[in-house]
Amino acid sequence: MGRRAYAGGVTPESPATHGVPAPAPVADGAVTPLVRLAPSSGPVPGVPDRGPARTTPGRPLAGRTTLRVGGRPAAEAVATTAEELVGAVREADAAGEPVLLVAGGSNLLVADGDLPHTAVVVASRGVRREPVDACGGVWVTAQAGHPWEELVAETTANGWLGLEALSGIPGSVGATPVQNVGAYGTDVAATLATVRTWDRRDGRLRTLAVGDLGLGYRTSRLKADPDRYVVLEVTFQLREGEVGAPVGYAELAARLGVAVGERAPAVEVREAVLALRRGKGMVLDDADPDTWSAGSFFTNPVLEPAAAAALPEGAPRYPAAGGVKTSAAWLIGAAGFERGHGLPGPASLSTRHTLAVTNRGTATAADVLALAREVRDGVRDRLGVELEPEPRLVGCSLG
Repeated sequence: MGRRAYAGGVTPESPATHGVPAPAPVADGAVTPLVRLAPSSGPVPGVPDRGPARTTPGRPLAGRTTLRVGGRPAAEAVATTAEELVGAVREADAAGEPVLLVAGGSNLLVADGDLPHTAVVVASRGVRREPVDACGGVWVTAQAGHPWEELVAETTANGWLGLEALSGIPGSVGATPVQNVGAYGTDVAATLATVRTWDRRDGRLRTLAVGDLGLGYRTSRLKADPDRYVVLEVTFQLREGEVGAPVGYAELAARLGVAVGERAPAVEVREAVLALRRGKGMVLDDADPDTWSAGSFFTNPVLEPAAAAALPEGAPRYPAAGGVKTSAAWLIGAAGFERGHGLPGPASLSTRHTLAVTNRGTATAADVLALAREVRDGVRDRLGVELEPEPRLVGCSLG
């Protein structure tokens, strides 16, 4: 298990580190070796000395993840400010304890049983508009633990545009850059400006610029180096106005009654996205087991051209960096897995979306893994494509 599995996020290298080569990428769900970080002590420039969050005995992480599974960490610290967050991580690092950062818990699959980690809960909240010249748009900074959906709702209502198509995505603001969260034809990279982080390796604060992040499809440079940076706050550069960006996704365009590439009022874009996501069980609802998931469990594969050409007739194929992207949902269906596969078991595919592996109420992490493994193996055996998990797997793997 790595030193840190982050349900929050990380972002680009600071200007001070330009020219440092990016580390080799780590596959989703890979188990990284324990990294012994140099313990830091004493005051940190720019961080008020308020001490870490209070550490208490750990509680089962099933209550902190949207999949509703997960064992008990050795200890837990709830950080409500950036200062407490830095303090809690520094304290655990100094003690040689593995750290698991948990925010919205929407991109985590945590193993059952007892875990050796100190779970640092990222509970910082708050949004501010930065005093930046109007010609640069609106610069908005949110704390890492601030709920993403609340940020999108607030910015859209204020006429600060650029996030509206990312409505309804669960989790925290800090989680969005590490995955380069995206949906409906856009992603966080389109508006991300800077990220303020705690650099665990160097023991200092670092503000990272978007151009150094190496953002890609559901990945970033710092996703490949998850033990180094802790996101404290994220700044976005947004536009002022009423009309959103050109609609780049056919399903959303159809819902709005516009052509792909045309614009629509941002408020209407947000409403349409929420309606589409609800229809797929992708908006959290305590009364709906179809939403008790980590969202899309598998990423859309990017294949070599020859492998894409070998797919069955009718398989989606889209140009992408590094090859040809196809649809994981289409592959799952073509391999014979239907919506609701696994019912009446404790874990099943959503009854509305084959990409979501759901907890029907009594599932364990082992149940979720078994179903995901069945789907992955079925797609590989029947279609020759290896699906990769999107959630971070903590203390477990698909094998």
